[in-house]
Amino acid sequence: MAGRAADSTVLAGARVVLPTGTVEDGRVTVESTRISDSAPEDARVIDLTGHWVVPGFVDMHNHGGGGASFTSGTVDEVLHGIRTHREHGTTTLVASTVTDDMDFLAQRAGILSELVEQGDLAGIHFEGPFISPCRKGAHSEQLLRYPDPAEVRKLVDAGRGAARMVTLATELPGGLDSVRLLADLGVIAAIGHTDATYEQTVEAIDAGATVATHLFNAMPPLAHREPGPIAALLEDDRITVELINDGTHLHPAVLELAYRHKGAGRVALITDAMDAAGFGDGLYDLGPLAVEVRDGVARLVEGGSIAGSTLTLDTAFRRAVTIDRIPVEDVVRSISANPARLLGVDDRVGSLEPGKDADLVVLDEDFVLAGVMRKGEWVIEPKTA
Repeated sequence: MAGRAADSTVLAGARVVLPTGTVEDGRVTVESTRISDSAPEDARVIDLTGHWVVPGFVDMHNHGGGGASFTSGTVDEVLHGIRTHREHGTTTLVASTVTDDMDFLAQRAGILSELVEQGDLAGIHFEGPFISPCRKGAHSEQLLRYPDPAEVRKLVDAGRGAARMVTLATELPGGLDSVRLLADLGVIAAIGHTDATYEQTVEAIDAGATVATHLFNAMPPLAHREPGPIAALLEDDRITVELINDGTHLHPAVLELAYRHKGAGRVALITDAMDAAGFGDGLYDLGPLAVEVRDGVARLVEGGSIAGSTLTLDTAFRRAVTIDRIPVEDVVRSISANPARLLGVDDRVGSLEPGKDADLVVLDEDFVLAGVMRKGEWVIEPKTA
């Protein structure tokens, strides 16, 4: 059941995860669309004893869901995909593109920017075409380009202020200059789909890169004589690393390695979702490439490379706590606070604090999603006794 909460609603009795820690038998007060520090006597009270209340999830890398594509779908289809992820707890979402013709990408940026202006999306992430053919993953090699700063600027400008992140293979010609350009424009320069050496990665970080796109995936593995980009990205506190916690992209031991070296403050859990997220197995398109999803794993029809994920963030949260044994407070930072900070929206979302949007997720004692609220409106209203 979905609908607007009463003008004043108190969520009572749950374990509430705040920036300062978890409060047992906590209370969250919602006034209209925002979190409040007090409630009137006639406020509606919802008893959430036995549940958790955490901030709404923030996904900074997502290509689609619910059978809909952010990379090629109509406005209505994109809105359907957004709704699908909201029903899984993602109250703030960035739409990611994939490698395609430059004019097509500029056109997509124009369409997606309108949804940013309406408040349905938090921004646009360009993943490709400025990536390495050696580590292209599920991107069309024929459409890859060097990261010429003028072309990078063209895509950013096409987003009309909505571009939030560009993934680059920074070792390619023009890579470092493009990183500097993005930093000057206030757009995240993310290192990914890269064949860079350790030394080249350090150069890119010094030039202003701040994010590692799905760390470990689509980059050289860590080796004892050639540490490559992974070592540089793990050791530098200026970098936040994206992790896809779906059980396919990363072994639990690798996830633990990343948390141990980065600390919870420099990890962002993402989905890298494609159309099949929240939808099911079948045949799909990811940009110009055909994808088959079987048993929840997306792979290119030609070549078999992993092609994004079918992950939703409620599943990523539950896996992190129950399988990977990461403390709940650390998972909340990784799935809400950290991406909100990177995207520059942490004044409104990412934590449960008075004055911020009433974006929150209710989980049961087994960390299964039980309710979702966005800006004071129930997307899924929790069932209470």
